[in-house]
Amino acid sequence: MDVGFSSLRSEAVGAMRTVLVSVENLQLTLKTEPSQEEQALTHIESSPKETHKAGNEDLKEMLESNKDSLKLEAMKRVVGLIAKGKNASELFPAIVKNVASKNIELKKLVYVYLVRYAEEQQDLALLSISTFQRALKDPNQFIRGSALRVLSSIRVPIIVPIMMLAIKEAAADLSPYVRKTSAHAIQKLYSMDPDQKEQLIEVIEKLLKDKSTLVAGSVVLAFEEVCPDRIDLIHKNYRKLCNLLVDVEEWGQVVIISMLTRYARTQFTSPWKEGAMFDENNEKAFYESDSEEKKDQTEAQPYIMDPDHRLLLRNTKPLLQSRNTAVVMSVAQLYWHLAPKHEVNIVTKSLVRLLRSHREVQYIVLQNIATMSIQRKGMFEPFMKSFYVRSTDATHIKTLKLEILTNLANEANISTILREFQTYVKSQDKSFAAATIQAIGRCATNISEVTDTCLSGLVLLLSNRDETVVAESVVVIKKLLQTQPTQHSEIIKHMAKLFDNITVSMARASILWLMGEYCERVPKIAPDVLRKMAKTFTAEEDIVKLQTVNLAAKLYLTNSKQTKLLTQYILNLGKYDQSYDIRDRTRFIRQLIVPNEKSGALNKYARRILLAPKPAPVLESAFKDRDRYQLGTLSHSLNTKATGYLELSDWPAVAPDQSVRNVEVIEPVQEWAPLVGKTKKPKSDKFYSDNEEEKEEERSESSGSEDSSSSSSSEESGSGSEEESSEESDHTSSDSGKSSSGSKKSSSESDSEQKKKKKTIKAPHKKSKPTAAFSDSDENGNGPVAQATSSSAESSSDSETDSEDDSDSDSPATQQKKKRDVKSKPKVEVTSKVEVSLLDLDDFSAAPTNAPKSLVVSSSLLSDLEGLSLSNISSTMQVTTPSFGPVKTYELLHHMTGKGLSAKYHFSRQPCLYQPNMVAVQVILTNSSDHSLDEIHIGDRSPASLNIHCFNTIERLEPEASVTVSMGIDFSDSTQAANFQLCTKEDQFSVSIQPAVGELLMPSTMTEQDFIKEQGKLLGMNETSATITMATANTSSQAISKHVLCAANVGVVSSSENNFHRFAGQTVSSGALVLVSLELKESSTALLTINTEKSVMASMLLRDLKQSLAQA
Repeated sequence: MDVGFSSLRSEAVGAMRTVLVSVENLQLTLKTEPSQEEQALTHIESSPKETHKAGNEDLKEMLESNKDSLKLEAMKRVVGLIAKGKNASELFPAIVKNVASKNIELKKLVYVYLVRYAEEQQDLALLSISTFQRALKDPNQFIRGSALRVLSSIRVPIIVPIMMLAIKEAAADLSPYVRKTSAHAIQKLYSMDPDQKEQLIEVIEKLLKDKSTLVAGSVVLAFEEVCPDRIDLIHKNYRKLCNLLVDVEEWGQVVIISMLTRYARTQFTSPWKEGAMFDENNEKAFYESDSEEKKDQTEAQPYIMDPDHRLLLRNTKPLLQSRNTAVVMSVAQLYWHLAPKHEVNIVTKSLVRLLRSHREVQYIVLQNIATMSIQRKGMFEPFMKSFYVRSTDATHIKTLKLEILTNLANEANISTILREFQTYVKSQDKSFAAATIQAIGRCATNISEVTDTCLSGLVLLLSNRDETVVAESVVVIKKLLQTQPTQHSEIIKHMAKLFDNITVSMARASILWLMGEYCERVPKIAPDVLRKMAKTFTAEEDIVKLQTVNLAAKLYLTNSKQTKLLTQYILNLGKYDQSYDIRDRTRFIRQLIVPNEKSGALNKYARRILLAPKPAPVLESAFKDRDRYQLGTLSHSLNTKATGYLELSDWPAVAPDQSVRNVEVIEPVQEWAPLVGKTKKPKSDKFYSDNEEEKEEERSESSGSEDSSSSSSSEESGSGSEEESSEESDHTSSDSGKSSSGSKKSSSESDSEQKKKKKTIKAPHKKSKPTAAFSDSDENGNGPVAQATSSSAESSSDSETDSEDDSDSDSPATQQKKKRDVKSKPKVEVTSKVEVSLLDLDDFSAAPTNAPKSLVVSSSLLSDLEGLSLSNISSTMQVTTPSFGPVKTYELLHHMTGKGLSAKYHFSRQPCLYQPNMVAVQVILTNSSDHSLDEIHIGDRSPASLNIHCFNTIERLEPEASVTVSMGIDFSDSTQAANFQLCTKEDQFSVSIQPAVGELLMPSTMTEQDFIKEQGKLLGMNETSATITMATANTSSQAISKHVLCAANVGVVSSSENNFHRFAGQTVSSGALVLVSLELKESSTALLTINTEKSVMASMLLRDLKQSLAQA
């Protein structure tokens, strides 16, 4: 029988194996764990290891297959497992085999996996190290960067030399992405082997000279990690970093600003000197005479800010508008630590704006505001209502707002603040109510006019039903009474009556202390309180027991007849108490007050010891001493020094040498001198520098200094910032004729076009010295002085363009002549300013607006310059702000549909601040209901891949209130509607924004010749045209421009023919050129032609323009 059963079992096992093999061949998946019947049948208990192995078996098979598609799918699943926190380390051998795959996408995912597990599986990763080294030479920049990242993740000391070699090679790579990765690898190598510091510093020094905005933030982070004390590495790159700052990615901006803050504190003198007149502009006051000026100069030495110091402040100011809260906070701390006191106020609005963000951001910002408000109340006083506590705020946010309101309190606003505090005391949040009572106490001690009022209010709170409020009131009253106890014996009596009802130990201890301290003022009540305490002594908290012993001792000394026996009884109870603190205090008090043989001479001084007058406590802010830490740091937030914190140094008494930041570049002289011509060297120098000299006629020039503002326009985002370094734009030779604007293409071509149009180009009388147009030496030896060129000052700061004027280093006659003209010229310059958005910096071309009144340039020079082009890149792709902006408002949500919430939107036709490929949309939200709406935000979107930059959640919108918010939507050059949900706390409403095709464009400027040239490239299928009939009123040039610009966001191209009208733009998302031309025919007809690669957009735009021009 047993033999038969065993044979049957073996047959069943064989059958099961056959089935499993067949299933594997068919690539089917079965459940990983066998059933109970199978386990009983096979007598096999599968171990966890085998089960897990079976679970990953399908992934291993896919990874080992010959098809890249299966491998790619497997890697996507593996990366998905990693993202969910699952352990995928067992797949390392199968995945590492694919590191040499030729499929780019597969290789990227393999590198993502290896970065995660290379440190855990070091031995297997080392086997593939030759593959990583080969990948460092891969043509694809992402593969090179990923290979370096994996190599630096293998933390094995034996490969340090290989890593060092790879980092050095990557630091010289043509791709900025790979150079950025090498900067990140520097930190990993340094943490693994600090002995490599010197070699790494050499690489950092090389990368600091990099022109790319992509690399700047990463290399500064490596500098801060490896050698933060090597300030000398920053000298030559200081101005470049300042000018690149606006174009660096957000987290790079934070790192650079932090580093430059420390640098500035070591290199510049303090702008906070007391008694020194702050005179940055070196200009007379409006009503000041020459004699008064001379007198003041003898009395007070004016403070003249270093141009490089001003450059840093000016270039960081635009970042206060950043969407990243960390960037705004970094700029705020920079201004707090570096700016003159009268300029710090510009950060106030930006910090208050951050309070609309999430509570985590609010917490950090409020901590910093609390520190700032202690020293400078005037900064935040106008925004006091922003710090009023909301019912929806978390307790820690409420407490910080309370702290700030207390800091801002003064005689003028104390009544408003106290009314606000009265509401807070009634809060259901007990800890917040207790903090409010403490704040009232602080206001009472700081402002003597309201001390009695606050004290009366606190006494009324003693009858409150809430124990916490009563207890906190007692503690605060005790502190206030110490300031003037003689006037308030009635309050002490009142508190004694409430003693039996108070159970909080700190409040009971405070009352006992008051009774003992002022027992002579309440001689009848104090002994009775001691009697009550003797009954409950053993059941009290330790702090109450200690104060009871103190009260007994003081009454023994002042009223021994009534309290002698009570005191002895309490001292006996304390002698045998469980707490050693109570026992020690009891023994000490007994020896001190009860005379005996052992007490000695100490007994004589008992009264002086126990009843000595005590100084009143000073109620101070918890943030009083936090300013010793740099604002915005972890140490400031924790109020203790964190690991890695670098302290700000004190201002130097004497400024270090300014010339260490000067960078001389000789190459531009050799490169551009042949283009201008030797015979017209002085005149050609004036041709390229006349705009700067006209604006800066009173600026002093110092040897070797760079132009701080021209650098800011030279280090623009995009290709301009990577093709030309700030050193090249900072130093301009008389032979070069090079424009001081950093964008070569726009400066030379726009200059030459204006010369051809005006035909009367003039140069200043003053001849430049051969060294540099704005790098000469001041005759007084004042060192480098910054000069703003063309539009750089406007792009950095709209209020400080003319703030650094000094006297010129020319002959006295020339100086006098310029002083007569200089008063009117800056005003002309201001009126002709072009407003530039932050994102327009890389596209803004600085063309001279005013020509100096002097010599006419000869026609031969014009002919020489006619074909001069400083770049191969066409100026057609230069985006500008729209010249015409009709606002069409569309309804997004009706107030009936939105249950009181209505929304309207319009296209602002401005570059989107969030992403350059997004269309900027302004949304106006209005609460038409009779109740407030909470947590208004953007919900789900359709399709899910739709790229929308949502506005920050609006915490509350009051009835009849409106708020305007900004959004960015990437329509991908399509008029397909963007569908999303507009949500409140209770409801969700589906809405959609559908753009007209004309709103998907951004205007471009170009010359007529460039228009015709680009139009010639877009013929055939790229050209759409139709003959249209226009309304009679629309045939004028002005009417045509108005209707075209109303329908499409394009720029006007000047035309030499009256019957031709040309417009140019480019699509926001892809940047494809869109050219519109309108040729007028007879009897109100015209030929409308649109040239663009986007044929669908062209037909839709043609329809819209045809409809617009046909309207009367």
